[in-house]
Amino acid sequence: MDKNLHIAFIGGGNMASALGAGMAGKICPPENFHVIDINTDAQAAWVARGATAATAPDERLARCDVWFYAVKPQFMRDAVKASRPWLRAGTLVLSVAAGIRGDVLAGWLGGDAAPWPKLVRCMPNTPALVGEGVTGMLALPGVAAQERQLAEAMLASVGRVVWVDDDAAIDAVTALSGSGPAYVFRFIEALIEGGQKVGLNAQQARELALATLSGATRLARESDDPPSVLRDRVTSKGGTTAAALKVLEDGDFMGLISSAMQAAAQRSRELADDFGKA
Repeated sequence: MDKNLHIAFIGGGNMASALGAGMAGKICPPENFHVIDINTDAQAAWVARGATAATAPDERLARCDVWFYAVKPQFMRDAVKASRPWLRAGTLVLSVAAGIRGDVLAGWLGGDAAPWPKLVRCMPNTPALVGEGVTGMLALPGVAAQERQLAEAMLASVGRVVWVDDDAAIDAVTALSGSGPAYVFRFIEALIEGGQKVGLNAQQARELALATLSGATRLARESDDPPSVLRDRVTSKGGTTAAALKVLEDGDFMGLISSAMQAAAQRSRELADDFGKA
């Protein structure tokens, strides 16, 4: 933990709050956080942890070594404009906003000067709220190795980190892990509903569905075998699992998932066009 490191969150909502909770006491003390958010309830939650808060950017931003932009894409440009007067040489900027390309955000931060070089794009997902997130990260060339390590440590405080090489890969991360929890939650809904249709009550179906998914995921993570091999081990020829999988295959389950992810990636590109104009 670095007691001299100060971090600003421009936007203090759920994702920023999860990051703050993960970093507090590991990366820096919670009193070293400064949060900008118009929502007074959000501010109060941060202040209760020891942070300082304000409704608009102020001179306290200039004392922060790292800035996290955690606002919705449509508000990002205004947030950058409002905070830029306190940006100083050496400030490391991280963005968790979807759809704003790195070069575009760097241009906004730089204003009339050169694009801001010390920028990392991050695409975390909502399991970060329980410390089980995964984040795709993209560092611009101006980010030094030590700054990259700091950025990784901050996001690793709420889960796993995967580095990618360009904005197109961030679109892919968005389609897989960024939007992925929604696919999983929908699958959980389907398992619970299906369980009830074959004779379980709602509580039984929910408990079995959640435990099955959790256990299978852990087995896949800890096994040296690929998921296809693990699936084969559960599937006896002519058995119950084979009958169920045939229904999924006849419905083009794999193709539907692929199409869904392609739609998410395409929408990420569209958001970049909508909100990411230089």
